[in-house]
Formats: sequence, structure tokens, C-alpha cells
Amino acid sequence: MLSIKNLTKIYKGGKVAVSNLSIDVEAGDIYGFIGHNGAGKTTTIKSVVGIIDFNEGDILIDGVSIKKDPILCKSKFAYIPDNPDLYEYLTGIQYLNFMADVFRISKEEREKLISLYAADLNMTKSLGDLISTYSHGMKQKLAIIGALIHKPKLLILDEPFVGLDPEAVVTLKKIMYDMCKNGVAIFFSTHVLDVAEKLCNKVAIIKEGKLIVSGETEKLTGGKSLEEVFMEVVGNAKTNSSADSSSAL
Repeated sequence: MLSIKNLTKIYKGGKVAVSNLSIDVEAGDIYGFIGHNGAGKTTTIKSVVGIIDFNEGDILIDGVSIKKDPILCKSKFAYIPDNPDLYEYLTGIQYLNFMADVFRISKEEREKLISLYAADLNMTKSLGDLISTYSHGMKQKLAIIGALIHKPKLLILDEPFVGLDPEAVVTLKKIMYDMCKNGVAIFFSTHVLDVAEKLCNKVAIIKEGKLIVSGETEKLTGGKSLEEVFMEVVGNAKTNSSADSSSAL
């Protein structure tokens, strides 16, 4: 469903944010994308969803290149950033109807899905309020509802649990599980390793823009916690990087 092929992104000034990164996310996967701050996670995600361009490689969504046909690709996925920018002069329901209009969702279908997800996320009573009055967590919930009403084949999230209350976290996890049972692929970044360990069937660890390790969570952990594995592989990456630098000198 999502194929990142040899992705390289270099910012002005020569900073390499992502280097030769390749990841495949299949239908039914909940795929965790893990790394330190500045590791390249958000750059990768923004490249995947077409917000920023990249220098080398390609990104295919359901077999379609984001570079060659971005509109078709964007009809297939939904993206929820860690700090969603919403139209604050709209009410919650106006925003959701706008999103439904963009994706040409029928009146009957949108009403059913908005009602369902708003109830699940405890947002029903707030949909008539201006978005400018919402807390960060409420904005995050609204962004989630807006992302789900066109039934995407691929859901992409950047730190999706930040700002959500515990009840909403549990609800979002259930929504993610249910979507994957229906063949949706989910790719999300997180710093919360115990959540990734419990939630994801596959994970990838990135450091300084390079993929360190990826694969099925159970095989990668091998009886250890994901936190232990993360510290080990990142530590080994540091050691190898230092050794390479010393050899070069």
C-alpha cells in the first residue's frame, strides 16, 4: 500500500535529512516509525504525503507515484499531523462537511460516519462550536474524524497520541485495529515505545536519516522490550559511526 523507495531528502545548506530510505507498508499493517527528535521521521512523512519534495527515490501509494499523480495518491490516504492546522473560523461540523465535500462523500454517508466517530471520541456536543475555542486535544480529535470520513486505504499519522486524553488514546487504538482488520494500512511515528510495541505488527527505527533496522515487531524484539532493542541498535549505530569517522581520519 505504501512503498518508500530509496528516499533521499537534502535541505538547503546540504543538510541530509533522509538518506536512501526504503520501507514497505502492506495492507493490514500497523507500522511504527521510531527515532529520536531530528531523526528524519517528520521529513519522511511530509515527503510521503506530498507536503515537501525530495531529491532522490520515489514514493508509491497503492502503486501510484506521489510525484507523478499526487491528486490520485491523496484520494487514497489520510494524514494527521502532530499539530493539525485547522480553519479556526469554522465550527467543527462545518470543517467536517468541508472535508466531506473535498472527497465527495454523500450526505447520508458523511452523517453516518461523523455521528459514529464524534460519539466514539466524545466530540458530538462540541461540533457546533468554533474550532478557535477548542483545546489542542479537541483539535486533534476533529482532525482524526476529518481524516476518517472518506475511508482511506492508508492512514498516516505523526505522533497521533500527543495531546489526547487517556480515553481518546484507547479509542484511537481501537479505531486503528478495526481499520487494519478491514485491510487499511497504517504508518505512524511515535516516541512512545511501549505503545509501538503493543500496537504495531511491524516497526522501523531511523537514526540521522538512515534506516537502522526494520521488520516484524516480534522478530525484532525476540523476547526483549522494544525499548531495549531501540537503545541497542541506536547505540550500535553510534559506535559504527564513530568507527567510520576514526577510519576516515
